[in-house]
Amino acid sequence: MRAVHLLAGATLALTSAWAAAQDAPESLLPKMFDEPAPAPAPTRTPPARTPPRAAAPRPAASPNPTPSPNAGPTSAAAPRSVSTPVVQAIPFPQPGPLAAVAAPDEGGLTRVPSLEELERMTPEDFEALLGSKIVIDMPPQARRSPDEAGLLDESEGGLPLDSLAGQNGRLIQVALAGNRGVLVSRWGHILLRRALASRLAPPSGMSAQDFLALRVSLLLRMGETDAARALLQDMDVAAYTPAIASLVLDVYARNADFTGLCPVMATQSALRDDPAWSVSRSICEAFRGNSTAALSRLDRDRNRGTMDQIDLLLAQRYAGAAGKSRRAVTIEWDKVTGLTPWRYGLAIGVGLEPPSALMAQAGPGYDYVTALAPMVGLTRRAAAADRAGASGVLSNAAMVDLYSQLYADPDVTGEWQQRAEKLRDAYTLEDAAARLAAMQSLWNVTGSEKYGRQVLTAAAAARMAPSADLADGAAALIASMLAAGYDANASRWSSVVGAGTPAWGLLVLAAPSRVSSVDGGAVESFLDQDDSTGKRRTALLVAGLAGLGRMEAGSADRVAADTGAGIRGTTRWTEALDSAAARGDAATVVLLAAFGMQGDGWQRMTPRYLFHIVSALREVGLDAEARMIAAEAVARV
Repeated sequence: MRAVHLLAGATLALTSAWAAAQDAPESLLPKMFDEPAPAPAPTRTPPARTPPRAAAPRPAASPNPTPSPNAGPTSAAAPRSVSTPVVQAIPFPQPGPLAAVAAPDEGGLTRVPSLEELERMTPEDFEALLGSKIVIDMPPQARRSPDEAGLLDESEGGLPLDSLAGQNGRLIQVALAGNRGVLVSRWGHILLRRALASRLAPPSGMSAQDFLALRVSLLLRMGETDAARALLQDMDVAAYTPAIASLVLDVYARNADFTGLCPVMATQSALRDDPAWSVSRSICEAFRGNSTAALSRLDRDRNRGTMDQIDLLLAQRYAGAAGKSRRAVTIEWDKVTGLTPWRYGLAIGVGLEPPSALMAQAGPGYDYVTALAPMVGLTRRAAAADRAGASGVLSNAAMVDLYSQLYADPDVTGEWQQRAEKLRDAYTLEDAAARLAAMQSLWNVTGSEKYGRQVLTAAAAARMAPSADLADGAAALIASMLAAGYDANASRWSSVVGAGTPAWGLLVLAAPSRVSSVDGGAVESFLDQDDSTGKRRTALLVAGLAGLGRMEAGSADRVAADTGAGIRGTTRWTEALDSAAARGDAATVVLLAAFGMQGDGWQRMTPRYLFHIVSALREVGLDAEARMIAAEAVARV
């Protein structure tokens, strides 16, 4: 099978050759990357789909058909069936209060001791109790099938359970493992997050645990720490394997939730044997009530140098917050040369802020952690929110909520209070021109921060009534609306903007209703007004229109040729993407499209790739996402 060759070249996608690959689409993937031969029907029976449990009442759906990024992957998992029976542990009668609740053969607890039994226990009994392994099994109906791990059922907006059940496992492995998690498109990020959070059965030839590990790992690389933790927790701890154990510590460290590790430590402490895992076990012991012994162990770890001093000092500070054995631990950053997820998670977990020099060189992933961390101060979270919003990690609603807290907090003054007031003015001022001016003052930044501010003002922009007096600012207003999916509101401006203008270019791509073929003359006018380098904005406009079927092939090729960028050539990646779309395989299309959208800016996206991505998404029924990605390309180039 040619899919075997795909895995052999997967490592090339992780090298620095990526930048060159975006400029030369033919070299995006190794030559061996080709459409796999149809996989034989799986021998196992796909997991039976179980009806989701009754959902809580939801607010009425918005007339806006575009999926909102505000709905994160937080839906509760529905009950799932398993075929393996569960045998309950049987208590063995023994003398003594501890023996009455312990199983000698397993060396663990079979039930929680009563208050009377606890009162009769000796100090030695307590030590043994704290070190006991819990062997109490859940009843069969409470256990979850690892083959159905995920947060979003199909009825909740997720992909169908069996989307990948017959797909070649090696292709999916490369698409997930080869994705660095940095996408040029905010809407591409949102779509990929939804796919990874969906309740999906593993593809053919891949275990449920390996499939979950690949998904959680990619969510972490994307900065989706909350979603990664929720997805990890949707698999029973008893089903964890070494593949999952390698991610557990990173997941909880990035969430600054080290006590969240304690249920894993209680039942699966032998999954790993490394210094960080041992220190985490000591932290859990402190929070179980034995802080004196835990801190003593951390002291011994410091003396032995099992980890860097800063890491162990932070661990002592974290563990010292439990119980009565609190003591002062001084944290000095002078000799620290860099941050790690472990280091940063412990720091914000105990209320510390690393030096700004360390944060500046840490990378955008730490901004995403900061923006999502509830224990971090409001101004620090707001400073990180621009990047998080532009990438898709934060929604418009989340950003507005954050600024509302800034506005209401009397301790917030100066620049941050002024920004919060500007956002309030964008909603509340009676004069439309004044509201637009307030938004423009927030947009007065550069780079990805500007797009993050447009996400922030999206709902305020959607409240603006179309007016010819505001036509000069229409393009920025429409771009802001579309950043959060307000396509129906944006379309109201079609009567105000002129054909061939930048605002017109966004509307013909984002219009939710079916439109006739776009007039070639209007596109030529757009080309004449295009001030982007190499007329890239026009090339992406044409690619988007052609992918959506809104421009005739001949006209699209002609205008694309005028910009020096062709859209009709193929590569092995585009052939694989187009073939998955022809089969109606939405899940594979999403994963391959996300693989092709990697990069740190839209300058890395070629018109050819955009054409194939938009076309494939539209063909498998993801028309709204296709429209938003195409419009975002034109707005951000």
